[in-house]
Amino acid sequence: MIDTSRSTPEADLAFLRSIVQGGGDPRATLTMGVMYLAGGLLYGLQCLVHIGQSLGIVRWSGPVSLAFVAGITVAFLVVMVWAIREDRKRPKASPIVTRTLNAAFSGAGMANLAIIIVFGFGAARDEDFAVWLYYPAMIFALQSAAWYVAWTLKKKGWMLAASLGGWATAVALGLLVRQPLIYLYVATAALFLLFAGPGWIITRESLKKRTVDADAG
Repeated sequence: MIDTSRSTPEADLAFLRSIVQGGGDPRATLTMGVMYLAGGLLYGLQCLVHIGQSLGIVRWSGPVSLAFVAGITVAFLVVMVWAIREDRKRPKASPIVTRTLNAAFSGAGMANLAIIIVFGFGAARDEDFAVWLYYPAMIFALQSAAWYVAWTLKKKGWMLAASLGGWATAVALGLLVRQPLIYLYVATAALFLLFAGPGWIITRESLKKRTVDADAG
């Protein structure tokens, strides 16, 4: 009689691969994808409006412009609250790759908060709005680093493209802080391509996996 309780090398290898790579919970990447997609679209739209205002196409009063900017922020906060609630519903156990990616992007988020404080205080103290414009450049630099970590783990070409694009955007924005209109052009394109773009890819892949898992179940 064959002892089926003993594992084979192939079974052991498959088990280890499942721990590292895992099938993964689709919600683990869906929330991240939705946040990137929403952030890119919302803040990209805001930049488009600012371009329109600079060119004289959009002529809103001060209160209307302020309400629009506040509305963009509120809309993104709503998406963020949804994402946090969804994340709490996920199983705590997840593949090593997923946990590493989450740690990389969470770390970038923590650094973002520090950057907001530093550049916000500096801009207010020096009464120079251009100082604040260095903040988005740093955000894209941090995102570039996070996407590079993602690429080394997943080896997906679009992740490397997002990393290189974020690096190039960071440099460009840093050099254009005294040229606001061109700065807005670059920031708008980067938000749509490097935030909304990856967000759409991640969301699409997560929804596709969720559908496959539902059909299999």
